[in-house]
Amino acid sequence: MATGELNPSHYHAQRAAKVVQHYLNTRHSSPYRRFELLRVHKANAEEVAGSGRKYHLEISLQETTSNTTAKCSAEVVFPVGEGQTPPQVQASCGDLSKINTMVQEEALYQQYKMSHAPLTAHNLPDSDGHIDPSMKPFWYLGGVAASFIMLKESNESTLYNMAQVANVTQLETENNQLRFNYHVLVHDLVSQEIGHWKLLVSWSPPEGVKVLQMEELPKCDCEAPPLNAN
Repeated sequence: MATGELNPSHYHAQRAAKVVQHYLNTRHSSPYRRFELLRVHKANAEEVAGSGRKYHLEISLQETTSNTTAKCSAEVVFPVGEGQTPPQVQASCGDLSKINTMVQEEALYQQYKMSHAPLTAHNLPDSDGHIDPSMKPFWYLGGVAASFIMLKESNESTLYNMAQVANVTQLETENNQLRFNYHVLVHDLVSQEIGHWKLLVSWSPPEGVKVLQMEELPKCDCEAPPLNAN
């Protein structure tokens, strides 16, 4: 594989940058805040003895609800060795906290914490690419949760996006955390394979998004059974 300065549009640079996107989404995103890779400005790669292959990146990300952009410097190391080991990421970005969504988040949290009709939804988006506006926060929440999968599963031969929330069901609130069962479809653009995953997700504005359980489903057209939430 090439080392030194890379063409920013080169697939190795793009794959490493996508890992940074997933990493930041696991730490800074919410039902109203999610980041997408906008551009790779600079990239270089080096072999680090005993560690793996390290990428140094200068990238721009776009927050998808406000269209705010942020520039980041990042390092991504794809470890060597047998088995799937998640990449190691360090990133320094512009002030992501300036994207303030607390009012929307608190309103959503109170609405569904007090709801007597727990949320259930399917096929976000539907076959026409449509998502009802009221379901957009749960599409974003599913995407944030899927970032935990995509970060864990990424290597130099993958490029992941979430394709769809097949279904989401709200569970009983526990310790002031909203909880959801998610079934998400994750698309590897390199192999063109689509993986089905079920997730147990919790969220509140103070605590952020947490994935409590994740499990890949067998390759079939079956619906994800509920996770054991106990």
